[in-house]
Amino acid sequence: MTGFEKEMVERIEENGDNADLRQAAKAFMQISTQPKYSYNFSWLGRPIIQYPQDMIAMQELIWSIQPDLIIETGIAHGGSLIFSASMLELNAACGGPSEAEVLGVDIDIRAHNKEAIEAHPMFKRISMIQGSSIAPEIIEQVKTKAQGKQNVLVCLDSNHTYEHVLAELEAYAPLTSVGSYYVVFDTIIEEMPADMFLNRPWGPGDNPKTAVWEYIKTHPEFEIDKQMDHKLLISVAPDGFFKKSDMKVFVERN
Repeated sequence: MTGFEKEMVERIEENGDNADLRQAAKAFMQISTQPKYSYNFSWLGRPIIQYPQDMIAMQELIWSIQPDLIIETGIAHGGSLIFSASMLELNAACGGPSEAEVLGVDIDIRAHNKEAIEAHPMFKRISMIQGSSIAPEIIEQVKTKAQGKQNVLVCLDSNHTYEHVLAELEAYAPLTSVGSYYVVFDTIIEEMPADMFLNRPWGPGDNPKTAVWEYIKTHPEFEIDKQMDHKLLISVAPDGFFKKSDMKVFVERN
């Protein structure tokens, strides 16, 4: 670790302990969610509906993991698929996996979004499946796609109820490669006011974060990356970045 990297780690730890900074970040997340702050960004021409901080975090993960497959549930306008594909294209240009690809799953891929995604230059690294991400036949298609892949990164951003996310975790977390990450977006719902989700089937107590907490109780091979939380502070995925360890190493370490 270089001197700069050591200083960065120390800064991140200090930020995680900085109550004023954490409170300011929490306040920004609460006040920026209702006016749909995250809906104002795009990636290579497609709306991405993410906070810039989380986009940077994903770039860091994709560079460090060098995945040859990224699985994403939830497609919407396709910005996240384009983002992931473009990162894989950059990785390949820098000597990473040349055949790396992104698989998107969504219960309803709108025709105009599908057309725009397929017309994009980055579509060469993208494939899509329409159907519920927790339907047995869809899960089998995703598993088939993952066969033979060396480094698999999984991202969830579809239905945000506890039941749905937990089912996605059970289905797709086993596909995550050792040393890679499973990223669950919108865990921030647990920290938002209940009246913010009156027209949604999810809310505090029933959301991606509560599903993550339940899943890791019985899957010690996954560990929440608290350093990522402390680094970002502004993120829709607190406790949503977690890494898969080799169980043999985990047992020896503990």
